Amino acid sequence: MDNAFLHPLYMIGSAIIGLAAGALFDCSQASVLIEPLLIVMLFFVFTCISLREVGDSFANGRFTLTAVFINFVWTPVFALMLGLMFPQIDVRIGLLMLLITPCTDWYLIFTSAAKGNVPLSSSLLPVNLILQILLMPAYILLFFNTSVPIDAADLLLSMAVVLVIPIAASALVKLLSVHSAGIRRFDDAVVKRGDNLQLTFLCLAIAAMFASQSSELLNNLDLFVKLLIPLILFFIVNYAVASLLSKLQKYDRRDTTSLIFTSMARNSPLALAIAAAAFPSNTLLLLVLVIGPLIELPILSITAGYRLKKAGSD
Repeated sequence: MDNAFLHPLYMIGSAIIGLAAGALFDCSQASVLIEPLLIVMLFFVFTCISLREVGDSFANGRFTLTAVFINFVWTPVFALMLGLMFPQIDVRIGLLMLLITPCTDWYLIFTSAAKGNVPLSSSLLPVNLILQILLMPAYILLFFNTSVPIDAADLLLSMAVVLVIPIAASALVKLLSVHSAGIRRFDDAVVKRGDNLQLTFLCLAIAAMFASQSSELLNNLDLFVKLLIPLILFFIVNYAVASLLSKLQKYDRRDTTSLIFTSMARNSPLALAIAAAAFPSNTLLLLVLVIGPLIELPILSITAGYRLKKAGSD
């Protein structure tokens, strides 16, 4: 679990390896690996999440509604406003896709490290996953269809391809595991090692992406610096919004910590997988989704330390 704090280093290392490979060799064809690698990663994501837990989230309906409001009402509007800092429409779309996808995995690690309410946070996972899959194309079309030509049918088809395959494979494994001891052991092993498996295939996809687009990426490395201000603003403001709503609803410290992390942590791997399928030639858009977690994870680590210190002073 603590390896999550090293995720940024693994991802940076993958990017460096990809850039080096792209500079030394002709890796233009490596782009064909990106989508399959991300589909495999999503298979591990979906296998580790039980949709039967959806009902558990409604055991605390007030908390769930508050989290849904922050993630799917407030955050899309705020993400659109932050995107206005950039003239490039690809960067705006990438920033939106990054920020409207609440995390479904590693935010539990930070919630646990900060002594938040992990069971309560866990109950939000399937709700967050379902809503971001359903609402992402709606937000892209609503906010950007007049700014850039986006074919709604192509967007939905691309999303369907990259999502249906891993969802169907995951559902098949779950179904067969009931009747086969061997598949049940495989399912258990995937659930147990899910975080490491997801990270492995994500890093491979990042390396392939940086290798295939090395020249253009090297010309846009300043984007990392440019993204610092809007992303830091996002984390600070969403921390404040979650804290304020928690105070108004009289949540205790553990529940407040859970709301803070589900409001801050983003699901960049899912957004990257969808973007790789729907916008494969939009390098700046993809780069935003790769850079996002490099900034996000250190901030979540700092936030976890602050919340833990706050817990000790209570």
